[in-house]
Amino acid sequence: MARTGEARRNLAADIIQTLGSEIAEGTFRPGDKLPSEARLTERFGVSRTVVREAIAGLRADGLVAPRQGAGVFVLERPQEPPRPFHIIDYEKISSVIEMLELRVSVEMEAAALAAQRRSPQQEEAIFDAAAEMRRCAAEDRPTKEADLTFHLAVADATNNPRFREFLDIMGLSMIPRAALSLTERRAAPDFIAKIAAEHERIAEAISGGDSAGARAAMQDHLRNSMARYRDLIRR
Repeated sequence: MARTGEARRNLAADIIQTLGSEIAEGTFRPGDKLPSEARLTERFGVSRTVVREAIAGLRADGLVAPRQGAGVFVLERPQEPPRPFHIIDYEKISSVIEMLELRVSVEMEAAALAAQRRSPQQEEAIFDAAAEMRRCAAEDRPTKEADLTFHLAVADATNNPRFREFLDIMGLSMIPRAALSLTERRAAPDFIAKIAAEHERIAEAISGGDSAGARAAMQDHLRNSMARYRDLIRR
C-alpha cells in the first residue's frame, strides 16, 4: 500500500514538473485554462487521482487556481522583488557614483587582503582575468564579463568568502557599462585599454605582496571609473 502511494506521488511530481515547465516557458500563459482532468489523464496515462494530486501541487506552488464550474486556470506569476544593488538608474550619474563609492570601500580592502593571502593559483587567475580583458578587446568581443571576472578573482584571493558573496549579489550591475543604455554599443578601444592597464597594475601589486600598493591601485581604478562614467553619461 505504501509503495502504491509513493508511486502515485512520484507520478504526480512528474506531472507537476512537466506542467510547471510548460507554464514557465509560455505554453500555458496567465489566464489560460489547463486541459480537463480527462485530457490530462489521457495525456499522462495516469488515473484521475494522480492528476488531482498534481493540480493540487501546482495550486500550492501558486501556479494555477480553480474557478467554480469553469476549470483550472494559470495565474500571473508574482514579480520577484529586485535584488539588492539592482535598483540602479544607469542614466543618472548620481546612481552610478553611489554604487562605485560602495565598491571603493569594499574592493580596496579586498585588494589589500589579496596581496597578503593569495595562493599561486589565485594569483594566476587574477593575471588570466586581466589578460582576458585585452584579448576580448583585440577580438572585438564584449569585455564586461572579463571585467567582472577580474574583480571576482581578486575577491577570491582574499580567502574570505564574504567578499565574493558581496560581489556575486551585485553581479554585472557592478559593471555600469553592461547596462548603460548610452553605451550598449561597444565601448571605445581607448576606454577599454585604460581599464585593462588599471587591472594590470592591481594584479602586479597583488603579485608583489604590496598591500598598500594594491589598495591604492584599486582605489585609483574605481575613482577613474567614476570619472569615465561621468564623461560617458554626459556624452
